[in-house]
Amino acid sequence: MHGPASSGWLLVALCAATGAYCLLRMRSSVEEQRRAAGGEALMGFGMAAMAVPAAVFTPPSWAWPLYTAVFGGAALRALWAARTSTHHLHHLVGAGAMVYMAVVMAASPGHHGGAGVPVVTGALLLYFAGYVLLSGVRLIPVTAGGGAVGWGDRPELARACRLSMGIAMVAMLVTL
Repeated sequence: MHGPASSGWLLVALCAATGAYCLLRMRSSVEEQRRAAGGEALMGFGMAAMAVPAAVFTPPSWAWPLYTAVFGGAALRALWAARTSTHHLHHLVGAGAMVYMAVVMAASPGHHGGAGVPVVTGALLLYFAGYVLLSGVRLIPVTAGGGAVGWGDRPELARACRLSMGIAMVAMLVTL
């Protein structure tokens, strides 16, 4: 990711913490939550790795095709899962955005800003900005159903993780 090192490290920390919590969510007793958490953990850790400031670490040339393959596979999995749940369409857009960023970064190593296709970058920015706003509104009135709830089944924390990944995606797209 291009941009100041301090904001890059903040994105790394945010995305890595989100990915770690998503790993905890994979312990849920609800199968659908476990599957979604796995995809979100992959996205969080992938975004953390991609957000490492370029001044600190320049990935080898083989890293970007690897990102493209991994997130291309995640996009295909999300497309397949979207047959049963429309929530997976968001995962499809997220994985597609990661593929797009990896392709752009592979095509312009060391360049700062303006490297992507403006229409695609703009469309992704609009989508994720809208997603962040909607996620923020959904986070406000969360109430837990009675009884003890495990860490993997806390809806407000899952929503907060999705919100933070949306914010991180906006930040990464802005610097593209």
